[in-house]
Amino acid sequence: MATENRFNIRGLYAITPDLANTEQLGIMVEAAILGGASLIQYRNKAADAKLRIAQARALLDICKKHHVPLIINDHVKLCLALDADGVHIGSDDGDIAAIKQRIGPDKILGTSCYNRLELAQQAEVLGADYVAFGACFSSGTKPNAPKAELKLFTQAQSQIKVPLVGIGGITLDNAPSLIEAGASSIAVINALWNSTDIAKTAQQFSKLFH
Repeated sequence: MATENRFNIRGLYAITPDLANTEQLGIMVEAAILGGASLIQYRNKAADAKLRIAQARALLDICKKHHVPLIINDHVKLCLALDADGVHIGSDDGDIAAIKQRIGPDKILGTSCYNRLELAQQAEVLGADYVAFGACFSSGTKPNAPKAELKLFTQAQSQIKVPLVGIGGITLDNAPSLIEAGASSIAVINALWNSTDIAKTAQQFSKLFH
């Protein structure tokens, strides 16, 4: 496993679905946390600015109550305005070092590195607190995403100290192989939120790390 993990990036990393109903989203996220999700990422590509602020604020209250970090996808300004716990960016979302300096050392900065080890190595040097590889498996959220092979995690383990997050098409069936390959954390969307019992499914994912 990665050794430099001061924010304890480990276990189930739940990424929110594109849901307009803020109350329902809050209920779902709380269920995931009660089931053992160790991080929540607020990501809603369909939301306008007003809805984004309202939903992020509501989720931050829930996360604070349960002492679980809330990471904001893409929107650095929103993260800082709400004093959320961190931000996750893609390769086109800005300069990693500049964003880390802007959010400060006490907030988490994660970055998508797709299937490229060199991007992850660079991100670590520039100040990323974790790096994410994916899609690990066929993904309904991003069907055209580049494929990140399991061996990439094993290779990265020996060269990168920050935690490695796997994302893309992760299910209860294929997650163990990803964890065994070296993932510190697994980011899950559809397999969690589409389940009939979110808390139970979160618990099943979380148990894979014990």
